[in-house]
Amino acid sequence: MDKIDKKILEILQQNARTPLKNIAEQVFLSSPAVSSRIDHLEKSGIIQNYRVRVDRQKLGYHITAFINLEMQPEQKKEFYPFIQAEPNVLECNCVTGEYSMLLKVTFQSTMDLDEFIGRLQKFGKTSTQIVFSTPVEPRGIPIPETL
Repeated sequence: MDKIDKKILEILQQNARTPLKNIAEQVFLSSPAVSSRIDHLEKSGIIQNYRVRVDRQKLGYHITAFINLEMQPEQKKEFYPFIQAEPNVLECNCVTGEYSMLLKVTFQSTMDLDEFIGRLQKFGKTSTQIVFSTPVEPRGIPIPETL
């Protein structure tokens, strides 16, 4: 990966729908050359997919929360299919510390969140923090100079 590939990744992380022509102008290549580079980044697995970020509030999801879950390692076999099937789970991370899982969830109401936590507690103790605001939205990662 060279500097041009890194610049292309930076541009696409800001807006994956940036027209090839615009990217080409920024990296001083032709549109077909940029297309070829993007194709290579996709095939190599560096670009995994393209997503649309929606405004959850406008869709009625007014509650975002982080839930810590303390569970035993032998429960993972049952837990992973359960959590993957939950559409309101935005992220699930296996973490170090007192709790073994950290979930980011979104719901339309605190009652919906409460019902989910009730089902989640069959796996262990939970601790929940409701988000008031998000001063830094999800964003792309910095591309390291040395790759």
